[in-house]
Amino acid sequence: MLNKILLLEDDPLFGETLVDMLEDEEFNVTLCPNGQAALDATFNQHFDLYLLDINVPLIDGVTLLKELREAEDETPAIFVTSHKEKEKMQEGFISGGDDYIVKPFDNDELLLRINALLRRFKKKEELCRCGLCIDQARKVITYQSQELELSKREFEVLSLLIKNANSIVSKEMIIDELYNLSEGGSEGAIRVYINRIKQLLPELNVENIRGIGYKLVC
Repeated sequence: MLNKILLLEDDPLFGETLVDMLEDEEFNVTLCPNGQAALDATFNQHFDLYLLDINVPLIDGVTLLKELREAEDETPAIFVTSHKEKEKMQEGFISGGDDYIVKPFDNDELLLRINALLRRFKKKEELCRCGLCIDQARKVITYQSQELELSKREFEVLSLLIKNANSIVSKEMIIDELYNLSEGGSEGAIRVYINRIKQLLPELNVENIRGIGYKLVC
């Protein structure tokens, strides 16, 4: 599966040059000319890495990443900057940036930084149990290397079962994970999510612990 990169760059020629270079290295790249377009793109799909120019229209790169981090988006991010933006870069790291590279840069150096960051986050964010792997950065779960089509709530329920494999996950634990205090929770809804997971993965052993909760048995 190709790694997906969101590239925020308002210079069309430079942006297309970067896209061509990254796609030659087998990355899937979405090019956004302004911060609002980039923000919208994050609502529609998951990315493995953000490559963000700073001085772009509508929402600058630093403000964009700050908003994403406040929304609990931990996707690794590299800022693209120039020598005169040192103070802005300090703000960028405080806002959640993981690395930066200065324009003009060597393409090989950029690729080294991208691949190093992806390796580090993949190792940090991926947890595997029972043939299932959670990729927290992309908010996806794979089974035997195949990505599952899950709703947000189904992802959260299955993640909880994987993290607590061979142990009981109580209904209260699931409600706490899925709902905030103002929403409340429904045991009926939980049953729907569990049944959907069982239908999607009939080979898995998800036990119903009567009156208590559920257990994923490996």
